[in-house]
Amino acid sequence: MLHYPKIPDTRGCPGGRCLAFEKYDGTNLYWAWDREFGWHRFGTRRDEFALSPVGIERFTQAHAHLRESVEVFRSCLADGIEKLLTDREAFRAFDRFKAFTEFFGPNSFAGLHKADDPKQLVLFDVWAEPFGMIGPEQFVAEFGHPASARVVYRGKLTGKFAEDVRQGKYGVQEGVVCKGGSGGDNLWMAKIKTYAYLDKLKAAFADRWEDFWE
Repeated sequence: MLHYPKIPDTRGCPGGRCLAFEKYDGTNLYWAWDREFGWHRFGTRRDEFALSPVGIERFTQAHAHLRESVEVFRSCLADGIEKLLTDREAFRAFDRFKAFTEFFGPNSFAGLHKADDPKQLVLFDVWAEPFGMIGPEQFVAEFGHPASARVVYRGKLTGKFAEDVRQGKYGVQEGVVCKGGSGGDNLWMAKIKTYAYLDKLKAAFADRWEDFWE
């Protein structure tokens, strides 16, 4: 099961007004919350574990380089997100959610992390069952805080904006994710990466660089 969709590039996307969020160079991790059980499951885009001592041990065995993520989530994000899901009127119609975060440190690159680096988690999406992903404007209104993905642009997705991102004019290292629509089935996303990041990929992965590009 793929817990988070692969984000396409801008070719063929609907376009129009969007919010562009900074795309962080790390590992996508999700955290599942239920009104009855609280935070109870977590994992990567492709696997899932119980958020229990046994499940955390299994996760650590499978993903040793991500072992710090549970403590970072519990200390920095879990309580704040849970309070919002519990208190906000907009979310009371839903009982199950997934919070999607990016795990990284100052020297993380292409999903690889330095053991000695301090790590952080940035919240970038919230999914509500059965609605789907919360729309970008609502996400910013409800979840926007220093531990959430930074908004670098509001406006129409144009070729000029995409090229400006690639040229490094928005102060992002990897790139941005553009999101438009009101959420659920009416949500579109597209990613744009910088030329500087492309150069790093080519230097690190040679002919495999496209596996990490747009």
